[in-house]
Amino acid sequence: MTVSTHRQPIRSSAVWRPRDIADPSEWSIELTDDERAEIVAATIEARATGATIETVDREAFPLPTLGQRVNEWSELLDSGRGFLLLRQFPIDLLDEDDTELAYVGLGTHFGKPVSQNATGDLLGHVRDERAPRTGPEVRLYTTNQRQDFHTDGSDLVGLLCLHRARSGGESRIASSHAVYNELLRRRPELVDELYRPLPWDRNDEQSEGEDPYFLLPPFTDVNGVPRVFYIGWYVRDSQRHADAPRLAPAQLEAMQLMEEIANDPAFHLEMDFAPGDIQLLNNAKILHSRESYTDADDPAERRHLLRLWLTAHAFSSVEDVLRGGIPERR
Repeated sequence: MTVSTHRQPIRSSAVWRPRDIADPSEWSIELTDDERAEIVAATIEARATGATIETVDREAFPLPTLGQRVNEWSELLDSGRGFLLLRQFPIDLLDEDDTELAYVGLGTHFGKPVSQNATGDLLGHVRDERAPRTGPEVRLYTTNQRQDFHTDGSDLVGLLCLHRARSGGESRIASSHAVYNELLRRRPELVDELYRPLPWDRNDEQSEGEDPYFLLPPFTDVNGVPRVFYIGWYVRDSQRHADAPRLAPAQLEAMQLMEEIANDPAFHLEMDFAPGDIQLLNNAKILHSRESYTDADDPAERRHLLRLWLTAHAFSSVEDVLRGGIPERR
């Protein structure tokens, strides 16, 4: 095997380890009472005009003061470390329906919400639906199982915590650029394997006539900087299709080492969401995982997050084919 010699480590603020960001005040932002009130007022105005989570946009959800801060946060997500934790979103001041509208409305100031599944849902409910995972068609976020380090199919992903689990469910994030650099340091020839197209399972969400898998390299270079998109179980699940390209031993080894690095506590930061927290991640720069969890029997007491996938207004972070989310099944 030929070993790559031309690739260089990434040098930017998006390369970090937990020891570099031990102070939560560096990456968490608490909304002020005035900002919370502005979100509530925008929700009332949007509701009065007939806006829904499917139709609301920036114009229908005016944030005259907070809108400028959103621009600043977008810059941090694009050019900074690639993640933020916003705290005190006003779920305590809104009912369930208005909380959803408010969250999507705030999201429209960061980007355009895109589909998260074949039915075209713009707002995802991350909770254990108590359905057995019989195969890839039952997506992991609808279970209480662990999700290994991965990215999502959009420029930005936002998670709003409505309710914690009884135990477990911690979120962990890692700089994909730091993971890339470590992979390059240890095994540069394996980095090359992740620049080659790999097969990805479509989770039985393809439209009629489409293959049940697609090809995409986890790593691509954009303006000389590696861009990372990775969901390891999608790639491995593709092997259930007889006509999908077979994964070579070197490709499987590269994936395993990438996951091993991200799972090393020296490379990931653990976040424990509280109700009202919004985690915002740049999918090209941040890998995230979720630990398994145990829930209460009462559905109202179970872990529940609201998820947004956003095509960012100010920048592009993922492949163009991914920026529109998962195509609605035709």
